[in-house]
Amino acid sequence: MQETYLLAIESSCDDTSASVLYNNKVLSNEVANQEVHKQYGGVVPELASRAHLQNIVPVVAQALKKAGVQKEQLSAIAFTRGPGLMGSLLVGTSFAKSMAMGLGIPLIEVNHMQAHILAHFIDEGQAKPQFPFLALTISGGHTQIVKVKSFFEMEVLGETLDDAVGEAFDKTAKILGLPYPGGPLIDRYAQKGNPKAFSFSQPNIQGLNFSFSGLKTGILYFIQKQTQEDPAFVEKHLADICASVQETIISILIKKVKKAVQQTGIKQVAIGGGVSANSGIRKALKAMGEQYSWETFVPKFDYCTDNAAMVGIVGYYKFLEGQFSAQAVTAQPRLSISKE
Repeated sequence: MQETYLLAIESSCDDTSASVLYNNKVLSNEVANQEVHKQYGGVVPELASRAHLQNIVPVVAQALKKAGVQKEQLSAIAFTRGPGLMGSLLVGTSFAKSMAMGLGIPLIEVNHMQAHILAHFIDEGQAKPQFPFLALTISGGHTQIVKVKSFFEMEVLGETLDDAVGEAFDKTAKILGLPYPGGPLIDRYAQKGNPKAFSFSQPNIQGLNFSFSGLKTGILYFIQKQTQEDPAFVEKHLADICASVQETIISILIKKVKKAVQQTGIKQVAIGGGVSANSGIRKALKAMGEQYSWETFVPKFDYCTDNAAMVGIVGYYKFLEGQFSAQAVTAQPRLSISKE
């Protein structure tokens, strides 16, 4: 087996991350979060790219140090080309290109969403999905059901027609007066509430596509109506509201996954993306798997949110295939997973 040391860089949104892999094993996975966005209630692209500029050198240095690897030992550098915020992607892309050129080693571009799916193949002794399998990718910017035929052949079977599921969680949190990022807070409060306390209508979308804009509007109108009658309504019922919203979102996701399994006959289902850290979604998917005899795969929390280790595992398999990028490669904020 060829010895491969690979440096991976992820900078698609507001987390600057660097990871060092030895073949398909993670030696380090460093992430610098950006606190600056909290006061604005969401990611500000210009501030994100500036923070990446400040963070990328120390994060890469820390990843190499923690892994005990010298930069001269590196076999290749993998980086997120897209999708994501243009300014943020440019920082990671430019750094990766410069470092690869300076070291005279190959450069490997990675699709961010492909990385979320293939994070399941990071070797930590766990069971891994077998091709073909279905992947539910859920994040702040994406909601997709993907048929994964091989490491590099993927087909989007369904996706959101408007808002992503992560956006639905964050916007709901904002309506409830919770700080950004609100998704994890809704999950925390939901664990203490009654998921049947309040009812929210679910969209009737054909096929395997999703829609969350109507649900978001419905929640807004519901909260406005209730707070007119009782200004302390949210405060009194916060846990129940969060539990009911989360239950509705989970139901929307699970129904589509069930439909995808029925249509394709594929009974291996994996989840990926930042929202896959949600405890309710993880439990529901596992429960459905047990009920219908699916095999379900849930990533470690470390590999749910944006991180460079998932970029590194894609980079490793591309390295084995000799799929290298030219120095002329540029960041691409709208990069389709089906074209990989």
